[in-house]
Amino acid sequence: MATLPNPLPHLAADPTGSTLGLALPAGRLIYATDEGPWHEPLLWHADAPSAPGDWTTQHDASRPAGLLPVVIEVGGGQGGPEEWELMPADTSYPGDHDPEEVLAGFWEEYAAQDETWPGLAPATMGTDARRADDLAARLADSLLSPGSSFKEPRLALVPARRSADIPAAIGWSGPVNYESDTARLCAVLRSWEDRFGIRVLALTFNQLVLSVAAPPTTLAEAEATAAEHFAFCPDNITQGVHTTLRAYAEHELLTKQTWSFWWD
Repeated sequence: MATLPNPLPHLAADPTGSTLGLALPAGRLIYATDEGPWHEPLLWHADAPSAPGDWTTQHDASRPAGLLPVVIEVGGGQGGPEEWELMPADTSYPGDHDPEEVLAGFWEEYAAQDETWPGLAPATMGTDARRADDLAARLADSLLSPGSSFKEPRLALVPARRSADIPAAIGWSGPVNYESDTARLCAVLRSWEDRFGIRVLALTFNQLVLSVAAPPTTLAEAEATAAEHFAFCPDNITQGVHTTLRAYAEHELLTKQTWSFWWD
C-alpha cells in the first residue's frame, strides 16, 4: 500500500501551517472515528465560512505539502465530521482495487438478471489537470458562497495524493450500507478522474459531490456512463426522479459538470 506521510500533525503545534508553507485561518483537526480517536488527524477544517478564492489559494499552497481541499457540510442533521462515524480502520487503499472489477461486481449484484455488465464508458478527458482543477475551484467557490445548497459549508484539507482518494483518506462512511470499504469506490473515482476529469468537490455525512471537467456530450456516452453510476450508487436511480438509465443519462449526465451521489 503506497501512502504518503500525513502532514496534519504539524498543525497541532503550528495551527496556521506556516512550516508547511500555508496560511490557514482558525480551524480544527479531526481525530474522531466510529471506534474512538484515531492515532493521527484525518482532516482539518476551517471554523468559519470561507470566501471565494480560498479554494484556489489553499489548493495551490497545500498540494505541495501533501494536502488537498474539499468542501464539507458541518450544518447538516448529522453535524460535522466529528459525528460522521468515520471508519479509517476498515478502509483499504484505492490502488489495490481494479475499478472495472468493482463496478462489474456491483452491477451483477444489483442490476436485473438479464442485463449484462456493458463495460466502462469511453474516456472524454485528456490530460489537462489544470482544467479540472479550475472547474473544481469555481464550483467550490459557489458552494462556499452565501445561499449555496449547503447550510454551513467549510473548506477542509485532507492528506491525499489525488482528489479521488479523499473519501478513503478520511475513512468516510457515507456508503457504509452499500460498501463498507470506501477505497473500492475511490478506485472508481480514480478511473473517473482519468476519464472524465472529476474532482471530489464536497462531502456530507452520506453525500458525495464531484466536479466533472469533461462530462458526456452525446446521449450514447451518457448512457454508457449511467451504467457506471448505477453500479456505483443504485440509490441515485432506484430512489431518484429518473428511474431508467436513459432518462438518468439525459437529465443528470449529459453535459453536466457536477455529479452527486447519495446512499440510503
